[in-house]
Amino acid sequence: MTGRRILSVWWPFLPIERWQRLSGASPDTTVALVEEAQHGQRIVAVTTAAAAGGAHPGMRLTDARTLFPALAAVPADTAGDAALVERLARWAGRWSPLVEVDGGDGLRLDVTGTAHLFGGEEALRQEVEARFAAQGLTTRVAIAATAGAAWALARYSRSPRGRSEDDLAPLPVAALRLSPQANHTLHRLGLKTIGALAGVPRRSLARRFREADNPLDALDRALGRTPEPLTALAVEPPPRATLRLAEPVADPAVLGQALAKLADPLARMLAARRLGARRILLTAWRIDGEVGEAGAETSLPTREAAHLVRLLAEKVGSIDPGFGIDAFALTATWCEPLDAAQDALIGEAPRERELARLVDRLTVRLGPGRVQRPEARASHLPERASRWVSGIFSPSRKQEGDERARPARLLDHPEAIGVIYATPEGMPRRFVWRHVVHDIARVEGPERIAPEWWRQPGGTRLRDYYRVEDSKGCRYWIYRDGIAGDGRGGAPDWYVHGLFG
Repeated sequence: MTGRRILSVWWPFLPIERWQRLSGASPDTTVALVEEAQHGQRIVAVTTAAAAGGAHPGMRLTDARTLFPALAAVPADTAGDAALVERLARWAGRWSPLVEVDGGDGLRLDVTGTAHLFGGEEALRQEVEARFAAQGLTTRVAIAATAGAAWALARYSRSPRGRSEDDLAPLPVAALRLSPQANHTLHRLGLKTIGALAGVPRRSLARRFREADNPLDALDRALGRTPEPLTALAVEPPPRATLRLAEPVADPAVLGQALAKLADPLARMLAARRLGARRILLTAWRIDGEVGEAGAETSLPTREAAHLVRLLAEKVGSIDPGFGIDAFALTATWCEPLDAAQDALIGEAPRERELARLVDRLTVRLGPGRVQRPEARASHLPERASRWVSGIFSPSRKQEGDERARPARLLDHPEAIGVIYATPEGMPRRFVWRHVVHDIARVEGPERIAPEWWRQPGGTRLRDYYRVEDSKGCRYWIYRDGIAGDGRGGAPDWYVHGLFG
Protein backbone atom coordinates (compact mmCIF):
# COMPACT_ATOMS: atom_id res chain seq x y z
CA MET A 1 0.00 0.00 0.00
CA THR A 2 1.48 3.34 -1.04
CA GLY A 3 0.80 6.95 -0.16
CA ARG A 4 0.30 8.66 3.15
CA ARG A 5 -1.17 6.68 6.04
CA ILE A 6 -2.63 8.28 9.18
CA LEU A 7 -3.55 6.34 12.31
CA SER A 8 -6.27 7.82 14.51
CA VAL A 9 -6.69 6.86 18.18
CA TRP A 10 -9.89 7.65 20.11
CA TRP A 11 -10.62 7.11 23.80
CA PRO A 12 -14.40 7.63 24.08
CA PHE A 13 -14.50 7.23 27.88
CA LEU A 14 -11.11 8.61 28.91
CA PRO A 15 -12.27 11.09 31.63
CA ILE A 16 -14.46 8.60 33.49
CA GLU A 17 -12.04 5.70 33.07
CA ARG A 18 -9.22 7.83 34.44
CA TRP A 19 -11.40 8.86 37.39
CA GLN A 20 -12.37 5.26 38.12
CA ARG A 21 -8.75 4.16 38.05
CA LEU A 22 -7.62 6.95 40.41
CA SER A 23 -10.54 6.65 42.81
CA GLY A 24 -10.80 2.88 42.81
CA ALA A 25 -14.57 3.13 42.39
CA SER A 26 -16.53 0.01 41.43
CA PRO A 27 -18.17 -0.28 37.98
CA ASP A 28 -21.61 -0.04 39.60
CA THR A 29 -21.02 3.48 40.88
CA THR A 30 -23.52 6.03 39.55
CA VAL A 31 -21.29 9.07 39.10
CA ALA A 32 -21.18 11.89 36.60
CA LEU A 33 -18.18 14.16 36.03
CA VAL A 34 -19.40 17.75 35.71
CA GLU A 35 -18.01 21.16 34.82
CA GLU A 36 -19.37 24.69 35.15
CA ALA A 37 -21.25 25.93 32.08
CA GLN A 38 -23.27 28.99 31.13
CA HIS A 39 -26.58 27.61 32.47
CA GLY A 40 -25.30 25.57 35.41
CA GLN A 41 -23.28 22.41 35.68
CA ARG A 42 -22.91 20.27 32.55
CA ILE A 43 -22.07 16.57 32.44
CA VAL A 44 -18.72 15.70 30.87
CA ALA A 45 -18.67 11.92 31.39
CA VAL A 46 -20.69 9.26 33.19
CA THR A 47 -20.14 5.74 34.48
CA THR A 48 -21.84 2.78 32.84
CA ALA A 49 -24.40 2.55 35.65
CA ALA A 50 -25.21 6.27 35.34
CA ALA A 51 -25.61 5.94 31.56
CA ALA A 52 -28.08 3.10 32.11
CA GLY A 53 -30.12 5.46 34.29
CA GLY A 54 -30.44 8.02 31.47
CA ALA A 55 -27.51 10.38 32.09
CA HIS A 56 -25.20 11.19 29.21
CA PRO A 57 -22.41 13.68 28.38
CA GLY A 58 -23.61 17.14 27.37
CA MET A 59 -26.72 16.97 29.57
CA ARG A 60 -27.27 19.51 32.33
CA LEU A 61 -26.90 18.03 35.80
CA THR A 62 -30.32 19.25 36.91
CA ASP A 63 -32.00 17.51 33.97
CA ALA A 64 -30.09 14.29 34.63
CA ARG A 65 -31.11 14.27 38.29
CA THR A 66 -34.73 14.71 37.26
CA LEU A 67 -34.45 11.32 35.53
CA PHE A 68 -32.01 9.81 38.02
CA PRO A 69 -32.16 11.42 41.50
CA ALA A 70 -29.42 9.12 42.90
CA LEU A 71 -26.84 10.44 40.45
CA ALA A 72 -23.70 11.71 42.24
CA ALA A 73 -21.68 14.59 40.79
CA VAL A 74 -17.89 14.90 40.90
CA PRO A 75 -15.96 17.88 39.45
CA ALA A 76 -14.20 16.95 36.21
CA ASP A 77 -10.41 17.25 36.13
CA THR A 78 -9.98 18.67 32.64
CA ALA A 79 -6.35 19.66 33.23
CA GLY A 80 -5.52 16.18 34.51
CA ASP A 81 -7.18 14.58 31.48
CA ALA A 82 -5.18 16.81 29.14
CA ALA A 83 -1.96 15.93 30.97
CA LEU A 84 -2.76 12.22 30.55
CA VAL A 85 -3.33 12.68 26.81
CA GLU A 86 0.00 14.52 26.53
CA ARG A 87 1.76 11.70 28.36
CA LEU A 88 0.12 9.07 26.15
CA ALA A 89 1.11 11.04 23.06
CA ARG A 90 4.70 10.96 24.24
CA TRP A 91 4.44 7.25 24.92
CA ALA A 92 2.96 6.70 21.44
CA GLY A 93 6.30 7.77 19.98
CA ARG A 94 7.13 4.06 20.01
CA TRP A 95 5.04 3.70 16.83
CA SER A 96 5.76 6.92 14.96
CA PRO A 97 8.12 9.90 15.23
CA LEU A 98 5.23 12.25 14.33
CA VAL A 99 2.43 12.22 16.92
CA GLU A 100 -0.22 14.91 17.35
CA VAL A 101 -2.76 15.36 20.14
CA ASP A 102 -6.19 15.25 18.50
CA GLY A 103 -8.55 17.17 20.75
CA GLY A 104 -8.88 16.08 24.36
CA ASP A 105 -9.58 12.41 23.71
CA GLY A 106 -7.41 11.16 20.88
CA LEU A 107 -4.18 11.13 18.91
CA ARG A 108 -3.11 11.21 15.28
CA LEU A 109 0.02 9.39 14.15
CA ASP A 110 1.69 9.56 10.77
CA VAL A 111 2.56 5.90 10.15
CA THR A 112 3.57 6.33 6.54
CA GLY A 113 6.26 3.76 5.79
CA THR A 114 6.41 2.41 9.36
CA ALA A 115 3.54 -0.10 9.56
CA HIS A 116 5.66 -2.91 8.10
CA LEU A 117 7.92 -2.68 11.16
CA PHE A 118 5.02 -3.97 13.24
CA GLY A 119 3.76 -6.65 10.87
CA GLY A 120 1.49 -4.54 8.68
CA GLU A 121 -1.30 -2.05 9.24
CA GLU A 122 -3.76 -4.49 10.79
CA ALA A 123 -1.14 -5.83 13.19
CA LEU A 124 -0.18 -2.27 14.10
CA ARG A 125 -3.82 -1.33 14.71
CA GLN A 126 -4.32 -4.32 16.96
CA GLU A 127 -1.13 -3.61 18.89
CA VAL A 128 -2.14 0.02 19.53
CA GLU A 129 -5.56 -1.09 20.79
CA ALA A 130 -4.07 -3.79 23.00
CA ARG A 131 -1.42 -1.51 24.49
CA PHE A 132 -3.92 1.15 25.53
CA ALA A 133 -6.48 -1.43 26.66
CA ALA A 134 -3.83 -2.82 29.03
CA GLN A 135 -3.81 0.62 30.66
CA GLY A 136 -7.56 0.47 31.25
CA LEU A 137 -8.64 2.66 28.34
CA THR A 138 -11.37 1.76 25.89
CA THR A 139 -9.72 2.46 22.53
CA ARG A 140 -10.81 2.62 18.92
CA VAL A 141 -8.18 2.81 16.18
CA ALA A 142 -8.46 3.34 12.44
CA ILE A 143 -5.93 3.83 9.64
CA ALA A 144 -6.69 5.72 6.44
CA ALA A 145 -5.04 7.86 3.78
CA THR A 146 -6.22 11.13 5.33
CA ALA A 147 -6.53 12.42 8.86
CA GLY A 148 -10.20 13.21 8.36
CA ALA A 149 -11.05 9.72 7.11
CA ALA A 150 -9.13 8.06 9.95
CA TRP A 151 -10.90 10.29 12.49
CA ALA A 152 -14.33 9.47 11.03
CA LEU A 153 -13.72 5.72 10.90
CA ALA A 154 -12.39 5.56 14.45
CA ARG A 155 -15.41 7.36 15.88
CA TYR A 156 -18.36 6.41 13.67
CA SER A 157 -17.60 3.11 11.98
CA ARG A 158 -19.04 0.09 13.81
CA SER A 159 -15.85 -1.84 13.13
CA PRO A 160 -12.80 0.21 12.08
CA ARG A 161 -10.89 -2.99 11.34
CA GLY A 162 -9.91 -3.21 7.70
CA ARG A 163 -11.83 -0.04 6.78
CA SER A 164 -10.56 2.71 4.49
CA GLU A 165 -11.69 6.07 3.16
CA ASP A 166 -13.86 4.18 0.62
CA ASP A 167 -16.13 3.15 3.51
CA LEU A 168 -17.15 6.69 4.49
CA ALA A 169 -20.40 6.74 2.51
CA PRO A 170 -22.70 5.10 5.13
CA LEU A 171 -21.32 7.19 7.98
CA PRO A 172 -23.33 10.16 9.34
CA VAL A 173 -22.38 13.66 8.26
CA ALA A 174 -21.20 14.33 11.83
CA ALA A 175 -18.18 12.19 10.93
CA LEU A 176 -16.90 15.13 8.87
CA ARG A 177 -16.19 17.03 12.09
CA LEU A 178 -18.61 19.85 11.36
CA SER A 179 -20.10 22.33 13.80
CA PRO A 180 -23.45 21.51 15.47
CA GLN A 181 -25.12 24.23 13.39
CA ALA A 182 -23.86 22.72 10.11
CA ASN A 183 -24.98 19.22 11.17
CA HIS A 184 -28.43 20.57 12.05
CA THR A 185 -28.75 22.32 8.67
CA LEU A 186 -27.76 19.16 6.76
CA HIS A 187 -30.31 17.09 8.68
CA ARG A 188 -33.04 19.61 7.87
CA LEU A 189 -32.09 19.24 4.21
CA GLY A 190 -32.37 15.46 4.49
CA LEU A 191 -28.64 14.90 4.04
CA LYS A 192 -27.84 12.51 6.88
CA THR A 193 -24.96 10.45 5.47
CA ILE A 194 -21.69 11.27 3.75
CA GLY A 195 -22.81 9.31 0.69
CA ALA A 196 -25.94 11.47 0.37
CA LEU A 197 -23.88 14.63 0.72
CA ALA A 198 -21.42 13.53 -1.96
CA GLY A 199 -24.20 13.29 -4.55
CA VAL A 200 -25.43 16.87 -4.11
CA PRO A 201 -24.25 19.55 -6.57
CA ARG A 202 -21.67 21.75 -4.91
CA ARG A 203 -23.10 25.06 -6.04
CA SER A 204 -26.49 24.44 -4.45
CA LEU A 205 -24.92 23.89 -1.01
CA ALA A 206 -22.15 26.47 -1.06
CA ARG A 207 -24.42 29.43 -0.37
CA ARG A 208 -26.01 27.83 2.71
CA PHE A 209 -22.81 27.55 4.79
CA ARG A 210 -20.03 29.75 6.00
CA GLU A 211 -16.74 29.30 4.20
CA ALA A 212 -15.02 27.99 7.35
CA ASP A 213 -17.79 25.43 7.96
CA ASN A 214 -18.56 24.21 4.44
CA PRO A 215 -19.35 20.44 4.54
CA LEU A 216 -18.09 20.02 0.97
CA ASP A 217 -14.66 21.34 1.99
CA ALA A 218 -14.66 18.91 4.90
CA LEU A 219 -15.59 16.10 2.51
CA ASP A 220 -12.74 17.05 0.18
CA ARG A 221 -10.30 16.88 3.08
CA ALA A 222 -11.60 13.50 4.18
CA LEU A 223 -11.33 12.10 0.63
CA GLY A 224 -7.86 13.54 0.07
CA ARG A 225 -8.88 16.05 -2.60
CA THR A 226 -7.42 18.88 -0.54
CA PRO A 227 -4.48 18.45 1.87
CA GLU A 228 -4.93 18.30 5.63
CA PRO A 229 -1.45 18.29 7.17
CA LEU A 230 -0.77 17.48 10.80
CA THR A 231 -0.09 20.52 12.94
CA ALA A 232 3.12 19.03 14.32
CA LEU A 233 6.21 20.47 12.62
CA ALA A 234 7.78 18.11 10.11
CA VAL A 235 11.33 18.70 11.31
CA GLU A 236 14.19 16.28 11.05
CA PRO A 237 14.01 14.13 14.16
CA PRO A 238 17.03 14.06 16.46
CA PRO A 239 19.43 11.12 16.09
CA ARG A 240 17.89 8.17 17.88
CA ALA A 241 18.79 4.49 18.17
CA THR A 242 16.02 2.10 19.23
CA LEU A 243 15.90 -1.41 20.63
CA ARG A 244 12.79 -3.61 20.92
CA LEU A 245 12.77 -6.70 23.12
CA ALA A 246 10.96 -9.89 22.21
CA GLU A 247 9.63 -10.19 25.78
CA PRO A 248 9.34 -7.63 28.62
CA VAL A 249 12.30 -7.77 31.02
CA ALA A 250 12.14 -6.61 34.65
CA ASP A 251 15.81 -7.25 35.51
CA PRO A 252 17.57 -3.88 36.19
CA ALA A 253 20.74 -5.26 34.58
CA VAL A 254 19.09 -4.98 31.17
CA LEU A 255 19.31 -1.16 31.44
CA GLY A 256 23.09 -1.10 31.23
CA GLN A 257 23.11 -3.76 28.51
CA ALA A 258 20.63 -1.78 26.40
CA LEU A 259 22.68 1.40 26.86
CA ALA A 260 25.86 -0.33 25.68
CA LYS A 261 24.07 -1.79 22.66
CA LEU A 262 22.53 1.55 21.61
CA ALA A 263 25.61 3.76 22.00
CA ASP A 264 27.43 2.56 18.86
CA PRO A 265 24.42 2.98 16.48
CA LEU A 266 23.80 6.47 17.88
CA ALA A 267 27.46 7.40 17.38
CA ARG A 268 27.29 6.27 13.76
CA MET A 269 24.14 8.35 13.18
CA LEU A 270 25.86 11.41 14.64
CA ALA A 271 28.92 10.84 12.45
CA ALA A 272 26.75 10.46 9.32
CA ARG A 273 25.11 13.84 10.05
CA ARG A 274 28.40 15.45 11.19
CA LEU A 275 26.95 16.20 14.61
CA GLY A 276 28.09 15.87 18.19
CA ALA A 277 25.79 15.24 21.14
CA ARG A 278 25.49 17.79 23.94
CA ARG A 279 22.54 16.12 25.68
CA ILE A 280 21.60 12.43 25.53
CA LEU A 281 18.50 10.71 26.86
CA LEU A 282 17.87 7.01 27.46
CA THR A 283 14.15 6.22 27.32
CA ALA A 284 12.62 2.95 28.53
CA TRP A 285 9.01 2.05 27.70
CA ARG A 286 7.30 -0.06 30.34
CA ILE A 287 4.39 -2.36 29.59
CA ASP A 288 2.18 -0.52 32.11
CA GLY A 289 2.31 2.72 30.09
CA GLU A 290 4.97 4.49 32.12
CA VAL A 291 8.15 5.90 30.59
CA GLY A 292 11.48 5.87 32.41
CA GLU A 293 14.22 8.32 31.46
CA ALA A 294 17.84 9.02 32.31
CA GLY A 295 19.79 11.87 30.73
CA ALA A 296 23.18 13.58 30.80
CA GLU A 297 24.84 16.60 29.22
CA THR A 298 28.32 17.18 27.85
CA SER A 299 30.46 20.31 27.95
CA LEU A 300 31.68 19.75 24.36
CA PRO A 301 29.99 18.06 21.39
CA THR A 302 30.94 14.39 21.27
CA ARG A 303 30.06 11.19 19.46
CA GLU A 304 32.35 8.84 21.34
CA ALA A 305 30.23 5.84 22.28
CA ALA A 306 32.40 4.88 25.26
CA HIS A 307 32.14 8.37 26.75
CA LEU A 308 28.35 8.43 26.34
CA VAL A 309 28.08 5.06 28.07
CA ARG A 310 30.23 6.23 30.98
CA LEU A 311 28.07 9.32 31.48
CA LEU A 312 24.79 7.41 31.64
CA ALA A 313 26.07 4.28 33.38
CA GLU A 314 25.55 5.82 36.84
CA LYS A 315 22.12 7.24 35.99
CA VAL A 316 20.33 4.30 34.41
CA GLY A 317 19.93 2.79 37.87
CA SER A 318 17.29 5.44 38.61
CA ILE A 319 14.94 3.90 36.02
CA ASP A 320 12.42 1.55 37.63
CA PRO A 321 11.70 -1.40 35.29
CA GLY A 322 8.36 -2.01 37.01
CA PHE A 323 6.60 -5.05 35.59
CA GLY A 324 8.89 -5.07 32.59
CA ILE A 325 10.46 -3.00 29.83
CA ASP A 326 10.02 -3.98 26.19
CA ALA A 327 11.53 -1.06 24.26
CA PHE A 328 14.47 1.34 24.59
CA ALA A 329 15.68 4.44 22.76
CA LEU A 330 18.88 6.46 23.08
CA THR A 331 18.35 9.97 21.71
CA ALA A 332 20.69 12.91 21.21
CA THR A 333 18.16 15.61 22.15
CA TRP A 334 20.68 18.46 21.78
CA CYS A 335 23.27 18.36 19.02
CA GLU A 336 25.88 20.74 17.64
CA PRO A 337 27.97 20.58 14.45
CA LEU A 338 31.09 18.48 14.87
CA ASP A 339 33.44 17.93 11.94
CA ALA A 340 36.16 15.33 11.87
CA ALA A 341 39.34 16.39 13.72
CA GLN A 342 42.79 14.86 14.09
CA ASP A 343 44.21 14.16 17.53
CA ALA A 344 47.84 14.79 18.44
CA LEU A 345 50.46 12.97 16.38
CA ILE A 346 51.48 10.85 19.37
CA GLY A 347 47.95 9.52 19.69
CA GLU A 348 46.89 11.49 22.77
CA ALA A 349 43.57 13.32 22.93
CA PRO A 350 43.75 17.14 23.11
CA ARG A 351 43.84 18.57 26.64
CA GLU A 352 40.60 20.47 26.03
CA ARG A 353 38.79 17.22 25.30
CA GLU A 354 40.27 15.50 28.35
CA LEU A 355 39.18 18.40 30.54
CA ALA A 356 35.67 18.26 29.01
CA ARG A 357 35.42 14.54 29.80
CA LEU A 358 36.42 15.19 33.40
CA VAL A 359 33.86 17.99 33.74
CA ASP A 360 31.15 15.75 32.26
CA ARG A 361 31.82 12.90 34.69
CA LEU A 362 32.03 15.20 37.73
CA THR A 363 28.78 16.90 36.72
CA VAL A 364 26.97 13.57 36.39
CA ARG A 365 28.24 12.42 39.78
CA LEU A 366 27.99 15.66 41.82
CA GLY A 367 25.26 17.58 40.01
CA PRO A 368 25.38 20.60 37.65
CA GLY A 369 25.18 23.09 40.53
CA ARG A 370 28.37 21.81 42.16
CA VAL A 371 30.70 21.97 39.15
CA GLN A 372 31.16 25.54 37.95
CA ARG A 373 33.49 27.60 35.80
CA PRO A 374 33.98 31.36 35.44
CA GLU A 375 32.39 33.16 32.50
CA ALA A 376 33.15 36.66 31.25
CA ARG A 377 30.38 39.27 31.27
CA ALA A 378 30.04 42.51 29.34
CA SER A 379 30.83 45.00 32.11
CA HIS A 380 33.65 47.46 32.79
CA LEU A 381 33.34 47.08 36.57
CA PRO A 382 35.74 44.33 37.68
CA GLU A 383 33.31 42.86 40.22
CA ARG A 384 30.69 42.47 37.48
CA ALA A 385 33.00 41.39 34.65
CA SER A 386 32.69 37.68 35.45
CA ARG A 387 30.30 35.21 37.00
CA TRP A 388 30.11 31.51 37.85
CA VAL A 389 28.09 29.23 35.57
CA SER A 390 27.55 25.52 35.34
CA GLY A 391 30.68 23.74 34.17
CA ILE A 392 28.71 21.71 31.65
CA PHE A 393 28.38 24.72 29.34
CA SER A 394 31.21 25.73 27.02
CA PRO A 395 33.21 28.74 28.22
CA SER A 396 32.48 31.99 26.43
CA ARG A 397 35.11 33.45 24.13
CA LYS A 398 36.52 36.91 24.70
CA GLN A 399 36.17 39.38 21.90
CA GLU A 400 39.28 40.58 20.14
CA GLY A 401 40.71 43.77 21.58
CA ASP A 402 39.19 43.01 25.00
CA GLU A 403 42.47 41.92 26.60
CA ARG A 404 43.30 44.10 29.59
CA ALA A 405 45.87 43.68 32.32
CA ARG A 406 43.83 42.16 35.10
CA PRO A 407 45.04 40.50 38.33
CA ALA A 408 45.04 36.73 38.64
CA ARG A 409 43.12 37.02 41.91
CA LEU A 410 40.27 39.47 42.44
CA LEU A 411 39.16 40.05 46.02
CA ASP A 412 35.52 39.37 46.80
CA HIS A 413 35.20 42.93 48.09
CA PRO A 414 37.69 45.83 47.75
CA GLU A 415 39.61 46.36 51.00
CA ALA A 416 40.51 49.84 52.23
CA ILE A 417 44.17 50.77 52.66
CA GLY A 418 45.68 53.50 54.82
CA VAL A 419 47.98 55.91 52.96
CA ILE A 420 50.97 56.91 55.13
CA TYR A 421 52.88 58.95 52.54
CA ALA A 422 51.74 60.27 49.16
CA THR A 423 53.36 62.21 46.32
CA PRO A 424 52.23 65.76 45.49
CA GLU A 425 50.10 64.28 42.71
CA GLY A 426 48.24 62.19 45.31
CA MET A 427 49.76 58.78 44.52
CA PRO A 428 50.56 56.75 47.66
CA ARG A 429 54.22 55.89 48.21
CA ARG A 430 53.64 53.99 51.42
CA PHE A 431 50.39 52.33 52.56
CA VAL A 432 49.15 49.90 55.20
CA TRP A 433 47.06 46.90 54.23
CA ARG A 434 46.15 44.07 56.61
CA HIS A 435 48.45 45.53 59.27
CA VAL A 436 51.50 45.38 56.97
CA VAL A 437 53.37 48.43 55.64
CA HIS A 438 54.15 48.41 51.91
CA ASP A 439 56.61 50.74 50.15
CA ILE A 440 55.71 51.27 46.49
CA ALA A 441 58.67 50.88 44.11
CA ARG A 442 56.94 50.98 40.71
CA VAL A 443 53.60 52.35 39.44
CA GLU A 444 51.70 51.90 36.17
CA GLY A 445 48.45 53.67 35.40
CA PRO A 446 45.95 55.09 35.75
CA GLU A 447 43.08 53.23 34.05
CA ARG A 448 39.86 55.13 34.63
CA ILE A 449 36.65 53.13 35.01
CA ALA A 450 33.35 54.99 35.08
CA PRO A 451 30.33 53.72 37.04
CA GLU A 452 27.41 52.05 35.28
CA TRP A 453 24.95 54.86 35.80
CA TRP A 454 22.00 52.80 34.52
CA ARG A 455 22.57 50.22 37.29
CA GLN A 456 23.69 52.38 40.23
CA PRO A 457 22.34 55.91 39.74
CA GLY A 458 24.22 58.40 41.91
CA GLY A 459 25.78 55.74 44.15
CA THR A 460 29.25 55.07 42.66
CA ARG A 461 32.13 57.45 41.95
CA LEU A 462 34.81 57.33 39.29
CA ARG A 463 37.71 54.96 39.88
CA ASP A 464 41.36 55.32 38.83
CA TYR A 465 43.11 51.93 38.90
CA TYR A 466 46.91 51.51 39.25
CA ARG A 467 49.17 48.49 39.01
CA VAL A 468 51.79 48.88 41.71
CA GLU A 469 54.78 46.84 42.91
CA ASP A 470 56.23 47.12 46.42
CA SER A 471 59.86 46.84 47.50
CA LYS A 472 59.51 43.09 48.02
CA GLY A 473 58.31 42.47 44.44
CA CYS A 474 54.63 41.89 45.30
CA ARG A 475 52.22 43.43 42.82
CA TYR A 476 48.79 44.87 43.67
CA TRP A 477 45.84 46.35 41.85
CA ILE A 478 44.72 49.43 43.75
CA TYR A 479 42.29 52.19 42.90
CA ARG A 480 41.31 55.65 44.01
CA ASP A 481 37.59 56.04 44.64
CA GLY A 482 36.61 59.64 43.94
CA ILE A 483 38.46 61.97 41.57
CA ALA A 484 39.42 65.52 42.37
CA GLY A 485 36.93 67.94 40.86
CA ASP A 486 34.08 65.45 40.66
CA GLY A 487 31.92 67.77 42.70
CA ARG A 488 31.69 65.61 45.81
CA GLY A 489 34.56 67.14 47.80
CA GLY A 490 36.78 65.49 50.40
CA ALA A 491 39.90 63.37 50.08
CA PRO A 492 39.69 60.27 47.86
CA ASP A 493 39.64 56.79 49.37
CA TRP A 494 42.13 54.09 48.35
CA TYR A 495 41.39 50.35 48.04
CA VAL A 496 43.12 47.12 47.10
CA HIS A 497 40.99 45.19 44.59
CA GLY A 498 43.26 42.42 43.32
CA LEU A 499 46.62 40.65 43.46
CA PHE A 500 48.82 39.82 40.49
CA GLY A 501 50.62 36.48 40.32
